[in-house]
Amino acid sequence: MTHAELWERHKAVMPDWLALYYEEPIEIVKGSGRRVTDGEGKEYIDFFAGILTNAIGYDIAEISDAVREQLGSGIAHTSTVYLIRRQIELAEKIAELSGIPDAKVFFTNSGTEANEAALLFATQKRRSNQVLAMRNSYHGRGFGTVAITGNRGWSASSLSPVNVQYVQGAYRYRSPFKDLPDAEYIKVCVDDLRNVIETGTAGDVACLIVEPIQGVGGFSSPPDGLYAAFKEVLDEFGILLISDEVQTGWGRTGEHFWGIQAHDVVPDAMTFAKGLGNGFAIGGVVARPELMDSLSANSLSTFGGNPISTSAAKATIEYLVDNDLQANAAKRGAQLMDGLRGISEEFPEIGDVRGKGLMLAAEIVDPENDKPDAKTTATLQQETKNRGLLVGKGGLYGNVLRMAPPMTLTEEETTEAIEILRDSFNSLR
Repeated sequence: MTHAELWERHKAVMPDWLALYYEEPIEIVKGSGRRVTDGEGKEYIDFFAGILTNAIGYDIAEISDAVREQLGSGIAHTSTVYLIRRQIELAEKIAELSGIPDAKVFFTNSGTEANEAALLFATQKRRSNQVLAMRNSYHGRGFGTVAITGNRGWSASSLSPVNVQYVQGAYRYRSPFKDLPDAEYIKVCVDDLRNVIETGTAGDVACLIVEPIQGVGGFSSPPDGLYAAFKEVLDEFGILLISDEVQTGWGRTGEHFWGIQAHDVVPDAMTFAKGLGNGFAIGGVVARPELMDSLSANSLSTFGGNPISTSAAKATIEYLVDNDLQANAAKRGAQLMDGLRGISEEFPEIGDVRGKGLMLAAEIVDPENDKPDAKTTATLQQETKNRGLLVGKGGLYGNVLRMAPPMTLTEEETTEAIEILRDSFNSLR
């Protein structure tokens, strides 16, 4: 069956709003290392990793063996009404790595569900439905997470279970304060936070939720230290800080294991998902015990933290740590950043190069006026695919190329990808 035939079947039974990449969408049927093969036999270097989910890459023996061992027991599922050894072991490891004192962990099936749980804990603990979020943010497609998403392209409904106010600071490139030095930029954003709390809320706000690097928002981020400065204001009002680490966790930024650590602050809770399972569905919340234990009713998760997913996740974390993939993300990220900056010197269509580690982006603009250029971005994404490189897309205006390959990326693969990117930009001429 061709991709075109499969696409016709897809359109007949799947929702219209289910976004697909490329003029002619592809099916990925095989993978090894950092390379994948589509249903018509074409091979690609994967620089989006299933939206940052295949953090280690494809066909990793240690992870596959852990899953096979669990399947071999005959137990794929028991539910959280029973003890799950792998779940407990994984929770112990994440609690230790979190840096949150006496942390407790609750497992879910996705980042959306993790953020929904964090909102539940925070609003219950604070007895308030008021929430602060960042402009240009994205936190999932659930009812509560859509409500706190500050990006119109992904806000499907104005209906909301929470009262949300949005704060400046996370998307600097098009901020009215972008030309300020870091210290002044932070001060202005902190002043805005205080003003929003004092004028747009009743004061008893439950939490502020932030992405250390905004994912769907185009890998944008504030200067390091902003969220520590925010935390000082939040503490004055008793407001909790939640860090959405669904994309920034597990060492991907290179410099820290968690993205929020760049701000030298320990949040009250962190949410996680994506790369933890290297393709297996898992997410969760790690939080201070008084926050995690704030629910006054019974609860559970039928599939969250199941034996299969937690076996895969435990093997993934062990592989990450044992092979120091955080250091590799820093090295390969620096190489890729240098390559992107070199290309930007040749092509004024690149308005901004940003990110950390193996979480990098290029914002595409009209060189004449610096306006977002979504059309050229789509063309470039198609051109890289034609040349054997898969990259992501995002940003408020759909004009950002996102690159987040598996953290096992090699020097040679990075060089190859940079050349494909340069050739793709040359095709614009």
